[in-house]
Amino acid sequence: MSGERPEVTAEVRQWITDVTGADDLTLTQVSGGASRQAWFVDAHTGAGSRELFLRYDPREPDPHSVFHPLQVEAEIMAELHRHGVTVPKVIAAHPVRQAVLLERAGGETWFRLIEDPDEQVRTARDFIAKLAALHRIDAADLTIPSLGTAGPVAGHVRDEIAAMRRRVAAYPKPAPLLTFCIDWLERNIPDYDGPAVMVQGDTGPGNFMYADGIVTAVVDWELAHFGDPMDDIAWLSLRTVQDTFTDFPARLAEYAQLSGHPIDEGRVWYYRLFAETRLASMSPGSIDTRASVPPRSPDAGNSLIYGMLHRRLLVEALAHVVGIPEVHVDLPDDGTASQYSHVYDATAAALSASVDRSSDALAQRYVKGAARLVKYLAEVDRAGAIVDAEEIAEIAALLGATPASVQQGRAALADAAGRGAVSEADYVAAVWRGIKRDDYLTRTASGALARRTWPALTHPTDEGGRDRWVSPSVTTTGN
Repeated sequence: MSGERPEVTAEVRQWITDVTGADDLTLTQVSGGASRQAWFVDAHTGAGSRELFLRYDPREPDPHSVFHPLQVEAEIMAELHRHGVTVPKVIAAHPVRQAVLLERAGGETWFRLIEDPDEQVRTARDFIAKLAALHRIDAADLTIPSLGTAGPVAGHVRDEIAAMRRRVAAYPKPAPLLTFCIDWLERNIPDYDGPAVMVQGDTGPGNFMYADGIVTAVVDWELAHFGDPMDDIAWLSLRTVQDTFTDFPARLAEYAQLSGHPIDEGRVWYYRLFAETRLASMSPGSIDTRASVPPRSPDAGNSLIYGMLHRRLLVEALAHVVGIPEVHVDLPDDGTASQYSHVYDATAAALSASVDRSSDALAQRYVKGAARLVKYLAEVDRAGAIVDAEEIAEIAALLGATPASVQQGRAALADAAGRGAVSEADYVAAVWRGIKRDDYLTRTASGALARRTWPALTHPTDEGGRDRWVSPSVTTTGN
């Protein structure tokens, strides 16, 4: 990872000056999306200052990327703004570089920072109202040349599945589980003949701005596409896993009433798998790797735990759509000790002390991530051989031959399922048991994330007919 400080090039600065007519510019980088830079731009003129926002990516667009180039994102936002959707107004898009200048929206981003429960509910309800308004627009009425003309939903789903296949094909190594998911999605496209809508993708808390209980702007349209409204509900439930979004079933009931689109649980589960598969296709090797961490990354600890979360969510969605309600796994007793436990504990203590003595927020993040890696390695040292032996034995029983490793066994099992030598149900159940073992080894590193899963879509009802709700942040996966 480069230690160079991000800068906006002189060419892009001059473009901003030309667009705004400013005499002088002040640019301040702020935290933004994971893939692009974000800058506050103050354009100073003799009449005062204009507050703007720059989305910027110095890289050339990747034709295989799941993300739109910024010019396409600007095209989407401009058309949605014209239709009254609450998005920032597009001032200009650079004709060549990936740079888009927007009006700056006021407010905060992270939903979890709202301390007042009533304000949380007001904000969530306002977002749901705005999502419903977006989905009331027939996509056929939108003019977005880069996306083409909206047609039947199934056609757009097939197009995205084909794009997933191209990304996997470009990957130099096999991706057996991901390929299985893509094949399943293609065979089971929902029979939905309603109008296509604009699906934001990755919609929900973290991707809208808010102030005083009102959503001031829905942001981040780099995954937007035409499709099924339940696709966005699946994305919203995915965002909710990471940033609990009040009473989720209640919000969905409000959405259904306001949008005119009833919640179809089967389609939501299909698009949960679809969303996780689409994300995994960005890095095909990560889904088949127990500990997926980018090499030489100082943020590898966070990559480990979020990678595990998304792998588990993908397999839980796959198990649900295939019709497997639960699998059982015998896991080692937590009292099982390693002779090196005291060394891991000492390393974790040293890292914790280092965090306390640092005032650099980024350094703190990296050190905390290193502590997560140590916790994970401690569990692998303590119990990894036990869970590996059990999984290899299970795979051998299905294959009729003993694989040399868990990784080879999982790949061979996927191949056998693809040939019909192992049933779909047996394969998915084996994968789910494997993921539960991986999750067990990662649980101390993951902390609260280890207890999160897909939120319920409806309220459970007790004998008296009263609704109850359990926060997804405290739902356990069980063993």
